[in-house]
Amino acid sequence: MLKRCILIVLGFLSLLCAAVGIVLPILPTTPFVLLAAILFSSSNPKLAKRLEQNRVFGPYITHYRNKTGVPLSVKKEGLAWLWLSLCISAFIVRELRTTIILLVVGILVSLHILLLKKSSAPAASRNSHQYSNTQDQQ
Repeated sequence: MLKRCILIVLGFLSLLCAAVGIVLPILPTTPFVLLAAILFSSSNPKLAKRLEQNRVFGPYITHYRNKTGVPLSVKKEGLAWLWLSLCISAFIVRELRTTIILLVVGILVSLHILLLKKSSAPAASRNSHQYSNTQDQQ
């Protein structure tokens, strides 16, 4: 019982880090979402199912599990948000060393995103298809 509670708390902390990662370019989002999925799967299947059915995080978990790749539109949007947030951060901080670190992080994360397997289906149709399947199951 204690182990289950600890895993649930860690799952929610992981989701909190994922949410912060959406705003902060240095903190990754996807690994924290996947960690939360693993923690919820081990402790509370209902929470795991809710996370998988979430319209924001669910498709990413599904793409990762099924190794179906990432839609090109998601890659483009991710890169755009990454560089926008890095540029805003560099503009706010205005310190050369920090700007160099942000640039290196941006290049490495961009390479990672670009090297991810690309799926053949567009993101919108895939998300809406999965969302309709989720609605049918409820």
